Order: sequence, then C-alpha cells, then structure tokens
Amino acid sequence: MLFKSTLSALWLAASAWAAGQTDEGDVKSIGLRTHTLVQPYLDSDMQSRWYDFGGDTIIRTDQYIRLTSDHPSQMGWLFSRVPLTATNWEIEVEFKIHGKGQLYGDGFAMWLTRERGKMGPVFGAADKFEGLGIFFDTYKNNRPGVVFPYVMAMVGDGHTSYDKDTDGKSTEFAGCSARGIRHATVPTKLRLTYFQDKYLKLELQYKSEGEWTMCFETTTPPTIPQVAYLGFTAETGELSDNHDIISVNAKNLYTAQPNAGKSTPGSNKGGKKSYSGQEGGGSWTWFFMKVFFFLAVVGGVYVGFTAYRAKNQRSHRF
Repeated sequence: MLFKSTLSALWLAASAWAAGQTDEGDVKSIGLRTHTLVQPYLDSDMQSRWYDFGGDTIIRTDQYIRLTSDHPSQMGWLFSRVPLTATNWEIEVEFKIHGKGQLYGDGFAMWLTRERGKMGPVFGAADKFEGLGIFFDTYKNNRPGVVFPYVMAMVGDGHTSYDKDTDGKSTEFAGCSARGIRHATVPTKLRLTYFQDKYLKLELQYKSEGEWTMCFETTTPPTIPQVAYLGFTAETGELSDNHDIISVNAKNLYTAQPNAGKSTPGSNKGGKKSYSGQEGGGSWTWFFMKVFFFLAVVGGVYVGFTAYRAKNQRSHRF
C-alpha cells in the first residue's frame, strides 16, 4: 500500500509540473525597466527617468498620463528616452478611452519607430514614419463595412503616407474591430508580443477582466528597426475624447535551450549574460528521467523487502 501511495503521489506531482511547463512553454521573460512606466510616473524633479512627454499631455501622478483631454484640436505624445534593444519582447499597456460626447475622435497610437517625439497628422505623430504603428481609431472617415472603433497595424518604410481619408485601408498590415473598447466596464489593455522572424500578435482586453481577445497574429512579422523608440500619441480634431495611458509594462523574451547552453535571439543585444534552461530547473525530460530512476530504486527496495519478509515468515514456522 505504501508503495502504491508513493507511486500515485509522484505521478500527480510530475503531471502537475509538466502541465505548468506546457502552459508557460520555453519562453521566459525579464522586465525592462527602461520601457516600463507605472504610477507615480514622475520623480521628485517632476521628470520621468525613462520617458519624455510633450504637446498637450497632462500627467496626474496618482491616476493617468492623459495624451489628449476631451477638447478639440489637441495633440499629445509620450516616448521612451532610450531605444528598445531587445530582439524579442512583450509590451502590455493599460489605457482608457472615454469622454462626454456621443460623437468622438480621433484616437491614439502606439509606436515602435526610428524617430521619437515628432508631432504630426497621424494620431498626433509625424507621417512617413519608419517602424511599426498600432492605431486605435475611434472615428470612421470612409471605410464601408468596417465596425469602429478599429485597431490596425501599419508598417512604415519612411516614405509611405498614412491615408487618413480611408482610415489607412491601403497600408493596413493587420487589424480588427473592437466595438466596446471605448467606455469599457473593465480595465482596457493591449498586449503586443514580437518574436523576430517568428510571430507578431496583438491581444486586447476589454470584454471582461482576464479575457484576452486576439486582434491579429502573423507568423511573418515585419522587421522592426534596430533602433526603435516606444511611444504613444493621440489626437483630437473637431471631435474629441480623453486618451489616457495608465501603465506600460515591457518585458524582454528569450527561449531556454538546455542543450545549447544559450538562448535564442531575444536576450538584450547590449547584455552579455546568456540564459539556459538549467536556470529554470532543467528540462521536463530530465525531470521524468530522475523520477523514473527514483521509482526504480523504490521498486527494488520494495521487492527486496517483500522477499526478505517472506523468507523470515517461512523460517519462523519451523
């Protein structure tokens, strides 16, 4: 009975451990302080160590970074001071789009571009950008058959313009409708994940807390400039809205390779430390091998003990 109980307990533990590894996969992460921004946002000198801001941006240290207020003809921006040098990364942003009017616009954008802090007509940023833009467009100009608000990605080559009159239809890389993302009843978030040469995906939280809706995913991701700044901009025209950034959490992603002793591309380019799967406790295959050997030892001891006890019982009869 003791042997069977031990077997059951070990098997349950091994199954639970393996399930945890399957959920997490081999992808591990390290927080990027240089691109993370949380309350109170500013230091004692009323400056941010890692971000600059300008235009009509207002910062309430206990609540939000407001790129535009609910007033016409505003533009605001927020950009990292240093470029994002990680090859693979994940950026999670909590934001809020809200206002008093039944008619509203125009929206806000998230950027990973070669230039930073330049204001212009593309959701408050300069046109003909080089890099990746994610647009949260809340006002429909001329795009029949598409439900707004609409979230779309555009890959800029430094020469191509964003066509505001058609809501960027001709230059859309990928996108999705997100009705309900404005005035949502739960915290609204985006999560953008990028693995070089593997995939780019955008997930949104706005329907219920903890439920992530896939906006788009591609296994042929665009090339992000090696020097790319993380930023956010917003714009209002005749119509207006509040566009708030609540928090930004950035992570460097890497893939553990226990046999190679180093990670796949994804560790910080400027860093010298390499990471292997051994730091995460070894591969699950090695774990099961250890469990197997342990069970073999326990089984051998059990068989030997049973034979010894039977022999003693026979000798006591005489």
